[in-house]
Amino acid sequence: MRVQECVLSDEVISADSAEAALWDAIVVPKEIKERLRNQTVLSLFMRRDLPFAVTALHGLCTLYGPPGTGKTTLARGLPAQIACYVPGGKVRRIEINPHGLMSAEHGQSQQRVSELLSEYVPGLASDGLPTVVILDEVESMAVARSAASLAANPADVHRATDAVLTVLDLNAAEHPHLFFVATSNFTTALDEAFLSRSDAAILVPLPGPEALREIMASTLLTLADKYPALGELARSSAIDHIAVAARGLDGRRTRKVVFEALAQRLDTVLDPGNLTEDDLADAVRNAVADTGLPEVSRATH
Repeated sequence: MRVQECVLSDEVISADSAEAALWDAIVVPKEIKERLRNQTVLSLFMRRDLPFAVTALHGLCTLYGPPGTGKTTLARGLPAQIACYVPGGKVRRIEINPHGLMSAEHGQSQQRVSELLSEYVPGLASDGLPTVVILDEVESMAVARSAASLAANPADVHRATDAVLTVLDLNAAEHPHLFFVATSNFTTALDEAFLSRSDAAILVPLPGPEALREIMASTLLTLADKYPALGELARSSAIDHIAVAARGLDGRRTRKVVFEALAQRLDTVLDPGNLTEDDLADAVRNAVADTGLPEVSRATH
């Protein structure tokens, strides 16, 4: 695979872009969004005006936490959030698939990482436009070297991780308009030297009951545009109790559980407006059971 094929997207985004909806769609504590936004703007401004020797900023933020909590979507929505703070009001977003960089051939992973991040990506952003580079599931390219298995060719693992670290140092000094956002579901699999280069490591946790309620209600309200009866369910007090029962589900599964509820009965498949609080409570109960989470109190009325 050529390194160009590892670039999933390369586009310029403005503050009024439809991409702003990505950010709004993710239900997390506002402090998480504010910290990510502020860290990005600070890095772009500080690194533009001051040398790396002064700031020690690498232009890297790591979002970590369980799968399905919105880390990647937050990263994708970030450029639209910071566009209004940068000159020209536009930010480039480049999304990388790190998995494609890894190769079973001796030395190839290191070469690909170096070529992509030190040559190809800076080339895409050679106009100096503020650029957010997303490294999704970065643990595939910055493996914890201390835990590398002998069966996984640790020499190549070390070389690939070394290449990532070298490129981060290089870009920090030479390309202050680049800001990397890495996401990871398994921080224990990330190399310590990579984490030490993160200007901020931000936990994106599983949603609590209030967030779960908001996720379910917003999903129902979106459907209510076509099936008005679902609006009443979204605003009912039953959702509060169902959200408590959903504790432990991630945000992605919580949105899907609404559709799982619709699929339980042919009546609701044919007319989603017939969905009841009991249908939703049953779907949540099944979803929690599927995850192996312990039972919690589920007073759904």
